[in-house]
Amino acid sequence: MTCLKSSFSRQVLSVAVLFMCCYAPVAMAQDTSAVILTPKAKPMPHINGPKVFGVRPGHPILFTIPASGDRPMTFSAKQLPKGVKVDAKTGQISGAIAKAGRYLIHLEASNALGKANRDFKIVVGEDIALTPPMGWNHYNIYGTRITQEQVLKQAKAMAASGLINYGWSYMNIDDGWQGKRGGKHFAILPDSTRFPDMQRLVDEVHGLGLKIGTYSTPWIESYGHRIGGSAMNPEGRFERTKENVARNKKLLPYAIGTHHFWKNDAKQFADWGFDYLKYDWNPIELTETKAMYDALRNSGRDVVYSLSNSTPFETIADLSKVSNAWRTGGDIKDNWKSLKSRIFTQDKWAKYARPGHWNDPDMMIVGIVGWNSTEKWPSKLTPDEQYTHMSAWCLMSVPLLLGNDIDQLDDFTFGLLTNDEVNAVNQDPLGKQATVLAKEMEDGSKAAGMFNLADNGVQKVTLKWSDLGIKGKYIVRDLWRQKDLGTFEGEFSADVPQHGVLMVRLFSAKQ
Repeated sequence: MTCLKSSFSRQVLSVAVLFMCCYAPVAMAQDTSAVILTPKAKPMPHINGPKVFGVRPGHPILFTIPASGDRPMTFSAKQLPKGVKVDAKTGQISGAIAKAGRYLIHLEASNALGKANRDFKIVVGEDIALTPPMGWNHYNIYGTRITQEQVLKQAKAMAASGLINYGWSYMNIDDGWQGKRGGKHFAILPDSTRFPDMQRLVDEVHGLGLKIGTYSTPWIESYGHRIGGSAMNPEGRFERTKENVARNKKLLPYAIGTHHFWKNDAKQFADWGFDYLKYDWNPIELTETKAMYDALRNSGRDVVYSLSNSTPFETIADLSKVSNAWRTGGDIKDNWKSLKSRIFTQDKWAKYARPGHWNDPDMMIVGIVGWNSTEKWPSKLTPDEQYTHMSAWCLMSVPLLLGNDIDQLDDFTFGLLTNDEVNAVNQDPLGKQATVLAKEMEDGSKAAGMFNLADNGVQKVTLKWSDLGIKGKYIVRDLWRQKDLGTFEGEFSADVPQHGVLMVRLFSAKQ
């Protein structure tokens, strides 16, 4: 993300400072039918999503080749390592690789209109989530009122809508699924009135070519008043603490019990086949973080490990070594004030972001949302604010976790989420988080966001080469509209709408 200078105040104030000083009342959602910027996908095959995938030695691989274009489509791969196969009809890559190393394979997708090819690297080692996870979390649409049927409905919509063809893959269950402790591992079992058959759900989601995540906490009790990973008794019986009972009167810290069951829970998560864990408590401390990291690492399955919420910055150097993602603040809401507070404020975290380890400013607030209410509504962000949202999250290389009703996906939201050139900035293998000095890409190009966070209409914003550390002529490409804007030297200026963005990528014009 780039800190740019407004033409009317470039002598005294950067855009970051100018735009963070002002705030306007939240605008209600607008008709988005006329502001779809993403061009329609071509009918020929095009392979999207990450170019690299991490897996630990001997652990199962689950990856679906994300390819847009007309169906039916067939898939193949050359130079596959021993133990790995590709389903020609679904594009699902499965199997396991025993030996650590880097394996370069060649993917191919074809239909009646043509073929698409891409090199794809499988890295077998300790790091997983080598690009930020892309997927969905139930909380911003269902709150704690979540059921097995609802999760499966959203997973089917993720596949049927075509989002899966652009790399959207995780279907994450948040707080509300937990029942009581028991079973083979003496682990948390699901509330059978909401999730009658967790194993079946996991298998069905995997059968769609998607991955699935779950939720827990080291506390005795979760935020949603469900059983956690510890207890005050050796039987692991759920007993609400006085602090928790008083929560409605005064918000007090929840307690970590004297008896810990995270190993039990990690074994059960792995047996079911979960691929992601949101671990939620506050304050986040290294002891509990490391304990669950070790439990997941020894479970026999790769589980992306995400910390929530409000990770303490003073200990992030250590926490980032034993987690794949961590929330950098509290919960986001679908209004401009909440979104704006997360733009141009994440730079201090940037040095801790790297492949396999990601800063997380929270979930996406686009589409139909509703949190814990039975009433649902379109995001209160304007179309320009939603473009700013998606652009900023992609430039910052953070997890892209939708919080909306995928079963009610309109054309605007679909276009917002399926722009392969925008998504590629998020999924770039270099894994470099943008700061106010822009984002470096693996191929040597630069990606930048020309943001207008001010409240007083259209502003001219100037991108200066000196701010990017480059010289010479560069081709400037508009990523949302997927078109070149021309060749420029020294700087590039454009009019940007209120609360909007022009997301660009700069390629050297040298022949």
